[in-house]
Amino acid sequence: MKPSLAKGTRDFSAEEVYRRKFIINVLQKNFELFGFQPLETPSFENLSTLTGKYGEEGDRLIFKILNSGDYASKTKDEDWSAKNSQKLISQISEKALRYDLTVPFARYVAMNHGQMTFPFKRYQIQPVWRADRPQKGRFREFYQCDADVVGSVSLWQEIELVQLYLKSFAELKVNVVLHLNNRKILSGLAEFAGISDQLIDFTVALDKLDKIGKEGVVKELLEKNISQDSIDKLDFLFNQSEKALENLAQLKEKFQGNEIGTAGVEELEFVLTKSFELGISEESLKFDITLARGLDYYTGAIFEVKATDVAMGSIGGGGRYDNLTEVFGVKNIPGIGISFGLDRIYLVMEELGLFPEDSVNVVQYLFANYGENESLAAMKVIGQLRTKGISAELYPESAKLKKQFTYAEKKGIPNLVFYGEQEISDGKITIKNLKTGEQIIQMVEEFLD
Repeated sequence: MKPSLAKGTRDFSAEEVYRRKFIINVLQKNFELFGFQPLETPSFENLSTLTGKYGEEGDRLIFKILNSGDYASKTKDEDWSAKNSQKLISQISEKALRYDLTVPFARYVAMNHGQMTFPFKRYQIQPVWRADRPQKGRFREFYQCDADVVGSVSLWQEIELVQLYLKSFAELKVNVVLHLNNRKILSGLAEFAGISDQLIDFTVALDKLDKIGKEGVVKELLEKNISQDSIDKLDFLFNQSEKALENLAQLKEKFQGNEIGTAGVEELEFVLTKSFELGISEESLKFDITLARGLDYYTGAIFEVKATDVAMGSIGGGGRYDNLTEVFGVKNIPGIGISFGLDRIYLVMEELGLFPEDSVNVVQYLFANYGENESLAAMKVIGQLRTKGISAELYPESAKLKKQFTYAEKKGIPNLVFYGEQEISDGKITIKNLKTGEQIIQMVEEFLD
């Protein structure tokens, strides 16, 4: 039986690993420039830590881990017979792979808040797992690169995260549009339409506008028993101006007497206005009133980043979650965070040919193998090169030179070094550039210098 990969997972070749590291290094550098410090959490958490934080749809996508040993021994026969999966899960699984980095971070804050200096800024670059249906740009195992701030309600944090997003993507040379909304505006819209008790149904449907269009959203709202009258009140959502501040002015009028909606408009107006005053263009930062992101825990700003030159869905997202640590028994620790989708960013950069040539590290010198004595002398020179931070290796066997040439060419090694008996005797070394064909002879000391 041939080996195979689990669905939604991938192997990464050396070239892919180097390119992924290139992206990570750019993000890590910018995280630290903005004052964020690194954090790592376990790959799995208690199932109770994760469930109930992502909405019904998200909970279904959590990878549960079977209890060790005879996990079925403590189950109830009636639950097996009834195929009651919800009751069985709690009996056979106590752990789960993390679904994102935000909830584990909230758990960390709840456990350690007494020792923290607020506002606390952390970044985290680790894999997460989701039992999603694999498709282009969507995997079951993928990396998230998160930056979060907790302990501050200042809207300047939102502005800093806007800058962090745009600076990082500019350095990666990925053209993006950062879409911005506010959960309070969505709550205000639900109140305006008289469907406050169906806020989640409303936002989950609205978030799918890009995929299923207006007709699809309206159909889903009707299926969720949202009345046609309420849908008619929200019709203006599908006909927004290109000018963000004009749309906010329209909302102000509709939200008169609507406290939560007005608060959302004022917060978003501050973030947009200050960002524009700091030189961010209106083409890069858009108010997207239909942006909902179907997660239950956002309470204020919502972010989503999309590449403009390739169809890929979102390559980043996040928002404010002022109540998240309350589920762990710790109140009054507001938070806001964003995430970079490493895997999708990679696919965008690959499709557009944006990786620089030097993003892939290759061995600089391959020393030809002429036999045991010559190899020993070559290894001494190789050791000195490595001490200087220069990559070099010895071909492992004393094979025909043609075979050693082929090896160097296939690995992309630019220089083949000849250090045979005569060179050793003369204290010289011969270096052949395999790209240009140029060959030079130097004294060993000159070469090492």
